[in-house]
Amino acid sequence: MEFVINYSLFLAKAVTIVAAILFVVVGIIAASSRAKKEQDGQIEVTLINDNYNDHEQALKAVVLDDEALKKEAKSLKKKQKEDKKKQSKAEQEQKKRIYVLSFDGDIKASAVESLREEISAVLTMATSDDEVVLRLESPGGMVHTYGLAASQLTRITKQGIPLTIIVDAVAASGGYMMACIGTKILAAPFAIIGSIGVVAQLPNFHRLLKKNDVDFEMFTAGEHKRTVTMFAENTEKGKAKFVEDLEDTHELFKSFVTEHRPQVDIAQVATGEIWYGKRALEHKLIDDIQTSDEYLMSRRDDSHIYAVSFETKKTLQEKLGLAVSYATDGVVDKLIQRFGGNQRF
Repeated sequence: MEFVINYSLFLAKAVTIVAAILFVVVGIIAASSRAKKEQDGQIEVTLINDNYNDHEQALKAVVLDDEALKKEAKSLKKKQKEDKKKQSKAEQEQKKRIYVLSFDGDIKASAVESLREEISAVLTMATSDDEVVLRLESPGGMVHTYGLAASQLTRITKQGIPLTIIVDAVAASGGYMMACIGTKILAAPFAIIGSIGVVAQLPNFHRLLKKNDVDFEMFTAGEHKRTVTMFAENTEKGKAKFVEDLEDTHELFKSFVTEHRPQVDIAQVATGEIWYGKRALEHKLIDDIQTSDEYLMSRRDDSHIYAVSFETKKTLQEKLGLAVSYATDGVVDKLIQRFGGNQRF
């Protein structure tokens, strides 16, 4: 009997502890959800010049001896005094401002939600004397979402503000649609540029369903409401219409590039091919070979360089989901490295 009583007390304590933990977890989740509703995110601004200066001083502190450091500090102080004499305070503050944005595109161009907030923030301050630099990375994706992303960039050029697009790795298809908005396009020597093409693909299970005596019925109003599907039998007429739609989208894409990069021979480049940086320069798809780091470092002395980003607050559920995603991506990457057939350089 004593054992039963002790066990019951132990069980009650365990249930109480578990209930308390669940209560705390639910409270955190609810609070996170409320915080997200109250404020989706905020603009964060960092002066990149300070980062460069900090890196320089950290390196000098290790590389130079004490005597060299003192000499360096004395020389720097003298230079600052000379510069101050040459320029008034107003002139010093009137240095060109460069606003640096980043776009890391996926197939849905999801980053456009942050990009639109960043551009809205920059446009409250930027003038035609300033410059916006976009570090662009994208393999392309959906037509309508990348069309929206490109439209967001035109907000900058319509204000007469110079827009420099820099591609360090890839700006393909929809990515290049965004890039061609730039007043100037720079790319790393082996960055992938293009293609100016359109692709669509889908499997068809009609024969499999037919083999297993499964009927698939589709009812539509409008001759071309559905042209090709995954389960019904696709007709030659439907396929022809689908290809026609792709060609029309391709023509729109070519017209868009021609409008913003008239120097490009569109008939020569709109073949669906991709070009590495140096070849893209030959075809005038870009204006120069330069990485984003090289470009920004070259401007650190004559400009105030600001990194602008829109940071969203993640809920507990999103953080847990992100951790699982990272773990899964690691496994997938290893499988691709072992068994994938993609070219590697």
